[in-house]
Amino acid sequence: MNQLHPGARWIFRINAYSRFGGLFFIFIYFIIISSMNRNLLTTIFGNSILITFFSVLLFVIIFVLIVGEIYARMAYNRYLYDITHDGVKIEHGIIWKKYTSVPYERVQNVDIRRGIMARLFNFSTLEIETAGQSGMAGYYRFRRRGYKRYKSEGHLPAVDISEAEKIREFVMKMVRHTHKDNSGL
Repeated sequence: MNQLHPGARWIFRINAYSRFGGLFFIFIYFIIISSMNRNLLTTIFGNSILITFFSVLLFVIIFVLIVGEIYARMAYNRYLYDITHDGVKIEHGIIWKKYTSVPYERVQNVDIRRGIMARLFNFSTLEIETAGQSGMAGYYRFRRRGYKRYKSEGHLPAVDISEAEKIREFVMKMVRHTHKDNSGL
């Protein structure tokens, strides 16, 4: 099994920061509520509310950075793919593993995308599109922008640029070969 491009760690880090960034609001809420109870704050942090606020903010920032780094490393180490003569096999997940097998008979197209981060870290995103993709698993939501964006069944978030081209050519060759064999029956 092959591993993703090392630049994928940045994708996973940013994903973790956006997931755990909500902790800022929880801790700010904690500060506001606890500032109403002055006795609790003075016993924990002393008399200064400002020191309390900045110490909790520093704790949250360090916590999110540490959890984001742990998540990025674990997600990167557990995202594997293999291009075989039968199809493309992908496995990923930290707690719940997802195993995806994309046979060449179902492949419709292979797209290579390069966004801003991909250009910065020299990798490509590979989308292997299939016929009859699985419902809601084919979509993910950008929460801040409020729209859904397409995500293929054979999604490889970060592959080396030259490797992406080789994979695309090999998969499309296998698709043509598979469709040629099936049409001759």
